[in-house]
Amino acid sequence: MTASDPIIKRALISVSDKTGLIEFARALRGRDIEILSTGGTARAIADAGLAVRDVSDLTGFPEIMDGRVKTLHPKVHGGLLAVRGDDAHRSAQADHDIPDIDLLVVNLYPFEATVARGAAFDECIENIDIGGPAMIRAASKNHTSVTVIVDPGDYQQVLAELEETGGATRRETRARLAAKAYSRTGAYDAAISSWFAAELGGDALDYRAFGGRLQQSLRYGENPHQEAAFYVDGTSRPGVATARQVQGKELSYNNINDTDAAFECMGEFGGGDAAVVIVKHANPCGVATAATLRDAYRMALRCDPVSAFGGIVALNRTIDASVASDIVEIFTEVIIAPDASEEALEIIGAKKNLRLLLTGALPDPATPGTVFKSVAGGLLMQSRDSGVLGNDDLRVVTSKSPDTREMADLRFAWRVAKHVKSNAIVYALDGATVGIGAGQMSRVDSARIAAFKSGEAARAAGIEEPLAQGSVVASDAFFPFPDGLLQAAEAGATAVIQPGGSMRDGDVIAAANEAGLAMVFTGKRHFRH
Repeated sequence: MTASDPIIKRALISVSDKTGLIEFARALRGRDIEILSTGGTARAIADAGLAVRDVSDLTGFPEIMDGRVKTLHPKVHGGLLAVRGDDAHRSAQADHDIPDIDLLVVNLYPFEATVARGAAFDECIENIDIGGPAMIRAASKNHTSVTVIVDPGDYQQVLAELEETGGATRRETRARLAAKAYSRTGAYDAAISSWFAAELGGDALDYRAFGGRLQQSLRYGENPHQEAAFYVDGTSRPGVATARQVQGKELSYNNINDTDAAFECMGEFGGGDAAVVIVKHANPCGVATAATLRDAYRMALRCDPVSAFGGIVALNRTIDASVASDIVEIFTEVIIAPDASEEALEIIGAKKNLRLLLTGALPDPATPGTVFKSVAGGLLMQSRDSGVLGNDDLRVVTSKSPDTREMADLRFAWRVAKHVKSNAIVYALDGATVGIGAGQMSRVDSARIAAFKSGEAARAAGIEEPLAQGSVVASDAFFPFPDGLLQAAEAGATAVIQPGGSMRDGDVIAAANEAGLAMVFTGKRHFRH
């Protein structure tokens, strides 16, 4: 401890999250530290038999307006902001009877949690904290003299430091806690700003704030020389951020990115037929629906068994023992599903490094949201691609119409193509992908790659004809020329689904008619870069 580390004599505590509150307050009182408090926090401390002074007693002014105004007072903010070595400040404190507040403990109204549970507009508004952020900012600004805590997780460190120093905190600790406090208020304001933006809809705001809470410090990013961390924004959309990791190694940056891609694609299939998505490098390499998860997994794996090695497996039902037994036969990085049976947990548990995430629910593909991408000097923002294909969206543009089986497969292939990097081509047959071409600069190259993979998968399965024979094909954007469509026909596709909208749609339709293909337009594009 140095002379610049003042002994803590008075603390103001006002918390919505009361985790560890009583133990912390008891330790402070054990050091003869006076506790000021408000509302429910004061009652909780008093009910524990600990001495506590209500802030209203300090200010001489009662809480008013349903508690909206209670700490916004010069005796509170003066006690937090007074520079201890400044004679003018000390004189003002003496003139107005403003005591020092050496420790501030505040965690904010649960705005993020209130929004996440879908509360009404007025309830969300009432959970916007005003006095809390004001005090946090004041104490943090004056961190040379004041210690500020915004996270119950920091209670023990502060108590330990008080014990080591004889009642003070070190300057470096106060600075670290102040930085954390400003980060918290920044993330809090960002959550409020984002919520308001979503409520208003449409117009882009002149200023946009972004924030989140550290969930995990990562060993590195996409490559070992890159630093990385995982932050969560408090929204309730089921996925990696909300999942419970049951077992396995710590998730890596690439694990998180790929698992998110897999589970978002899985959301397209909801809770209907059993569905399995296998992802590698953020692209689906096999997707299938079937009567059972085991059948769906085997059909998805058949599409590209080479790429599936070291991939991510997402399932839309409770994992059972039969599908678990199949999944663990090859090296898999992550499994993510709503739940797992006890038998499945035991089977997967034998693979100690295999990460298993359970989410309890599936994401809704139609739910709006916001996604961001950093660019040099700024951020790109767009709404989530929540487009879902409706019956009225489909328009048959060829002489031949898809039959019932083809139409079902076209819808399936379209859902998958939405999650494949552009340019995306997806061949599907009987509710399973049989060839996927992703991320090519030319759409015709994606069609060729998908056809090639179809042939490779057939050879791996001991089948003579390519799997794409008799399939349908989905393209995430229009065919600018007939060549990509003809490549699909050559691969064995009998029906096509695409957005349409090219200046050469007429040429492409004519080529489809000549090749005997059925083709439908959706009027909606699904680029994914």
